[in-house]
Amino acid sequence: MTRTGKNTSVVVAMSGGVDSSVAAALLLEQGYNVIGITMKTYSFDEVGGNVGNETSCCGLDAFNDARMVAVKLGIPHYVVDFTEQFGREVIDNFIDEYLHGRTPNPCIICNKKIKWGELLKKAESLGASYIATGHYARITYDERTQRYNVFRPRDEMKDQTYALWGLSQDALSKTLFPIGELTKPEVREIAAKYGLKTARKQESYEICFVADDDYRRFLTERKPELETELAGGDILFNGQIVGKHRGFPFYTIGQRSGLGAYGERVYVTEIDPVTNSVKIGRNNDLLHRELIAKDLNLICISELHDGDRVQAKVRYKDDAKPATLFLNDDGTLRIIFDEPRRAITPGQSVVMYDGEKLVGGGVIERIM
Repeated sequence: MTRTGKNTSVVVAMSGGVDSSVAAALLLEQGYNVIGITMKTYSFDEVGGNVGNETSCCGLDAFNDARMVAVKLGIPHYVVDFTEQFGREVIDNFIDEYLHGRTPNPCIICNKKIKWGELLKKAESLGASYIATGHYARITYDERTQRYNVFRPRDEMKDQTYALWGLSQDALSKTLFPIGELTKPEVREIAAKYGLKTARKQESYEICFVADDDYRRFLTERKPELETELAGGDILFNGQIVGKHRGFPFYTIGQRSGLGAYGERVYVTEIDPVTNSVKIGRNNDLLHRELIAKDLNLICISELHDGDRVQAKVRYKDDAKPATLFLNDDGTLRIIFDEPRRAITPGQSVVMYDGEKLVGGGVIERIM
């Protein structure tokens, strides 16, 4: 999406992957003055789990790949250290949420606080009018409502709008999503056409600072006292104590493994940090129609009304389903789905849509 004429400066968040590489190439092709920035957000020797194999978005491979793409395109490239801010805003929140019995979504916090917080400030200090990323999403400006709208991308399989609900109107006004009209295969073809090193690079899906995808290991290393202080709490099934757990932060809603044998399939259905207990139940016990959401942010509209109808999803890999909205006096939002949803999880995001348009979202506070 081009908003201005030639020679407008834009900072591209270059992760070392193919999507942000192509975003930079396309903007350069459109006449923008492109500056590549790779964000250093943590150190592997501090987060553990993958020391010596630094291949994720903040590893040495990522920095080198981003720099090689920048050299190939003939654009300046910088590595900017946001380690302190990332630790304070993202990692500390990640740990705190688990310690309160919730399951966090660090990518959404990172987008709001780091990419469209610290990086945007850095871009403005460099005289850039925009930042751009390799997200699969689309932005338009609605003259009637005078609001920037976010739409699902053309490639439905790569839709990343779920992680963008927290962005402000000001942030969206300074954002470009160059690959939103492309499919992933088309992105790889463009990368190959430009001879970019990242053209066939494999994607990474784990939480970036938990490279081995073992958040329990991460929590234990950050908070070694967890297992000794919280281990031995009750596992409850149908109101009866049936076992002991290793500490409630090591469990998430819908989890099936690590619970013991009960002669049938059981799942974590509730986590109570106050009593240090974990409730388990059958699959039907994971089905709920209502939730309460907090920390709301709206994209395509400025306010909600009781009875508003949306389609909502309760996790990234979820289908948006019809629901009705009701406002609470304390500023939270009650969402009632037409049909029960499985494993609604406090700490995760509920994101609302109007067809292809992103309405907004919030953090799931509790299940009703």
